[in-house]
Amino acid sequence: MSKLRVVLAGLGVRGRHWAEVLVRSPRCEIVAYADPNPEAVARAQAQYGQHPAFASAEEALNALPAVDALILANPPIGREKQLSAACARKVPVLVEKPLALSVNEAATLVKMAESAGIPLMVGLNFRYLGVTLETMRLLRDGVVGKAEFGRFTYERYRDGNRPDLNKYPLTMDQPMLWEQSIHHFDLMRYVYGQEPVLVQAQTWNPSWSMYESDTNVAALFTFDGGMVANYQGTWQSGWAEPRFEWRTDCTNGILSQQHQFGELHYARHNDPALTPVTLPPHEQWITETAGLLDAFTRSLLDGAPLQCSGRDHLMSLAMVEACAVSSRESRSVQIASVLPSDDGIHDHIL
Repeated sequence: MSKLRVVLAGLGVRGRHWAEVLVRSPRCEIVAYADPNPEAVARAQAQYGQHPAFASAEEALNALPAVDALILANPPIGREKQLSAACARKVPVLVEKPLALSVNEAATLVKMAESAGIPLMVGLNFRYLGVTLETMRLLRDGVVGKAEFGRFTYERYRDGNRPDLNKYPLTMDQPMLWEQSIHHFDLMRYVYGQEPVLVQAQTWNPSWSMYESDTNVAALFTFDGGMVANYQGTWQSGWAEPRFEWRTDCTNGILSQQHQFGELHYARHNDPALTPVTLPPHEQWITETAGLLDAFTRSLLDGAPLQCSGRDHLMSLAMVEACAVSSRESRSVQIASVLPSDDGIHDHIL
């Protein structure tokens, strides 16, 4: 097989990123679109090539004779039908995060894919940012010693009524947690190489929020290797200017990422100023998505280990769900307590 024949389902903002990456890829080709919106389909055909179009991923998979992969860039609703169709055809799936809007539902989808023997990868594209990979290298090489505690701050005024943004977060439960914080929690697991064990969290919604559910999250995580991380994120900042800092304090200094796509610095304990770290060129939303697609294609075409698997994703989702439980019940929550205990999911994850 020289190229993966891909069905792209979902042609909204994120779907257009995927279409751009797919048409640039030397190892993939789009063979069909799936989206119920005729305008979105027409736009994609004009920009990314004329291909058959279907109202759903299920219709596309049932109609096409040859499909090698399905990319789900649509909202995390109705995924069971989509994955079931992929399982029936033995088609590997790369799905945008979150896999589902509850850990139990996600675990069901993971077991479905595993039973069918198909790869299920989750689109945690921030793992493939140059700044993420360089942070991991600095920690691995001990440039500032061993990481012991961190502070992750994300402040944004997300205008949910903007025409270029998906609208479903306006009415979903805990939109900040499920749509944004999931990225940040996953990054902490990935970069620190530790699994979370405990969280104390509070979520709330400011008076001016346009969202029906909570857009502010404050959480304190403890990890199994001793790492402690303080997280604060908002989609309804009182200031439209975005702010980001991920600072990690280590035995001999600090690492500080000051933009979600770059601006990495370090300082040793007695340094008078931060030292900037050179990062590779980056095209926002494209470079890291291309890295994600490359990992997927290498797994399917070259036999490389599957990264960002659905099963691995369950632990990041458990961090999200544990935060919601902690806030609702005003108590600390063991992360393991929200993982399903049936069919070995709980034991296998831990």
